[in-house]
Amino acid sequence: MNKFSRIGFILAAAGSAVGLGNVWKFPYVTGEYGGGAFVLIYLLAILFIGLTVFIAETIIGQNGQADVSSSFINLSKTKNENWKFAGFMIITALIILSFYSVVLGWILNYIITSFSSLPTEAKIAGANFEKLISNDIFLLVIYHTIIAGSVIFIVIKGIKEGIEKVNFILMPLLALILIGLLIYSFSLDSFSKAISFMFTPDFSKIDGNALLAALGQAFFTLSLGVGTILTYSASLPKETNFFKSSIYVAILDTAIALIAGLIIFSFLFEAGAPSTAGPGLVFISLPVIFSAWGVWGQVIAISFFIALIFAGITSAVSMIEPSLRFFIERFKMTRIKATILCGSIFYILGIIALLSMSKTFGTELTFFDKSVFDLMDFMTSTIMMPIAAILTCIFLGFFVDKEFLKGKFIKHTNIFVFNSWYFLVRFIVPIAITILLLNKLGVI
Repeated sequence: MNKFSRIGFILAAAGSAVGLGNVWKFPYVTGEYGGGAFVLIYLLAILFIGLTVFIAETIIGQNGQADVSSSFINLSKTKNENWKFAGFMIITALIILSFYSVVLGWILNYIITSFSSLPTEAKIAGANFEKLISNDIFLLVIYHTIIAGSVIFIVIKGIKEGIEKVNFILMPLLALILIGLLIYSFSLDSFSKAISFMFTPDFSKIDGNALLAALGQAFFTLSLGVGTILTYSASLPKETNFFKSSIYVAILDTAIALIAGLIIFSFLFEAGAPSTAGPGLVFISLPVIFSAWGVWGQVIAISFFIALIFAGITSAVSMIEPSLRFFIERFKMTRIKATILCGSIFYILGIIALLSMSKTFGTELTFFDKSVFDLMDFMTSTIMMPIAAILTCIFLGFFVDKEFLKGKFIKHTNIFVFNSWYFLVRFIVPIAITILLLNKLGVI
């Protein structure tokens, strides 16, 4: 198995973490909960919960040096084979990749349409989006095929020539586009209003739901609970400073979310649009704003949606890697065969997901009042990912030798940092995520 270089791991892990959650979800959730106070809580959640779990996954992967299931078994005190069931998170990643590819297909459509014309009214933009997801089945299948084919092409090349190389290219390009859009935002009168909105706390907007939303956003934006960070870490040399690498990834991920928020709120406020645009912000509100800016608006629209597709592709590539490593190591498959198998699975599931949102097949593909697309999203984000994170924390806190973990930390930091992290991973984080899970399930 090829190894990452240290910078390659940081870019690949950041590429996995930086996705639609940063550029699409973070701004609209921040808008819904009033800005600054939510951002502050989100940053605290990143620091104390997200980073704790990220480090935990990195330790398991770097020292397990195997697929997800085997890494848990290798690190357990008794080498208990029952820890193989922790490998369920590779299924989570494939399911997410299935509908994630469909969403990237929507973005690909917006890149193409931005070259010709943009909707001039929110009503038209909403109707266009509704038509795309409910009627244009053939077009969506083509887009999904292009995205899936791109992901398969990249990962089939391996760690060095595929994943590391594409992140070396796409992550700097993503940063360049976002910085360019940020610089343009500086010229807008609304930029100061965006700064004030995002960094002046107004705790009157904060309630229990806001606290849980911030915790959930911090957790999911770092791509935790799906085996990607753990699998990437298994291709990291054992002497690499896992602690410093984890901090770099968290900083990159958080910085991009904050930059995306500043850009989008500057655009919204410049047009006099509300900050509470919700999930339709990117696909309905922003295209209308870009349209009002004429040719320059088209340039910005194209740049923005390309940035989204870059962020999405780097995340998509990471989601297939855990299942590939499982089939390569457990069943001795070649990388090509494993990629074709896993690629076929997520491609077919993606077809089912996009059909479930169509008028033609929606009724047949709806279960428990949710389309297959929504059901996939609910099952992974609300149940499977939190359970995986809780399991990871309990595993390291109670089933891995404490002195072994201490030794790993002391090489790169001090005893105070280790004790703090160990306390968080044993008690605070699993309890916090359990509360989040139970709340989303309506139990509390």
